[in-house]
Amino acid sequence: MNSPHVVVFDLGKVLLDFDYGKAARSLASRSRLGADAIHQLINQSPLLFRYETGLLTKEQFYGGICAETGFAGNPEEFGKCFGDIFEPITPMIDLHAALRKKNLPTYIFSNTNELAILHIQRTYPFFANFNGYIFSYEHGAMKPHAKLYEVVERETGRRHEQILYLDDRPENVAAGAARRWQVILQETPEKTLAALRTMGLLE
Repeated sequence: MNSPHVVVFDLGKVLLDFDYGKAARSLASRSRLGADAIHQLINQSPLLFRYETGLLTKEQFYGGICAETGFAGNPEEFGKCFGDIFEPITPMIDLHAALRKKNLPTYIFSNTNELAILHIQRTYPFFANFNGYIFSYEHGAMKPHAKLYEVVERETGRRHEQILYLDDRPENVAAGAARRWQVILQETPEKTLAALRTMGLLE
C-alpha cells in the first residue's frame, strides 16, 4: 500500500472526546426543562442537524433552543454552555504533532457547528496546526454525503489512496473507502496508532 500524501482527521471521538450531557446540565440550570430532555433536544436532533448543515445561523439555533427550553441566558452564555463539551484525546493529538514533524499535510473533516469550532479554537492550541478544515456547516452537507468528500478532495488536491482518513463512524469510513481512500476506523487510540505503525507512518 502506498504512503498517503495527506492525513484527514475526523474531530469528535478522534481528536477530542465530547459529551452533550455536559451542555445539557449547564443549560438545564437556567431552563424550564431538565437535563435529560435538553440532552435529547441537542444530541443528534433535527434541530442540531439543521444547524450543522448550515441551515440555521448560530443566532437562529440559540433562538430555537430558547424557544424549546426556556433558557434564560444571553447568546454568549449559551455559547459557553453549548461549546464546552470537549476533552482532549491526548495520544491522538500527539499523533497529529508527530505527523506534522514529518511534514505530512493534515486536515480536519468534521460534522460540526460554528459554536463548537469557536470554543475549540479558543481552548485547544493544536487545532491551529492543520493545513485546512472541512466543516459540514460551511458546505451544506454532512458525512457520509458524497458532496462533503468531494470537498476534501478539492481542498487537499488529492484522491484515492493519496488520502488517509481516520474516523470513528463506520458509515463515514465506508464512504471514504468507496472513494478508494485509505481508511482507519478509530475504535481506540491504541488501535489507530498500531495501524499507523503498520503503515510505516510512526516509529
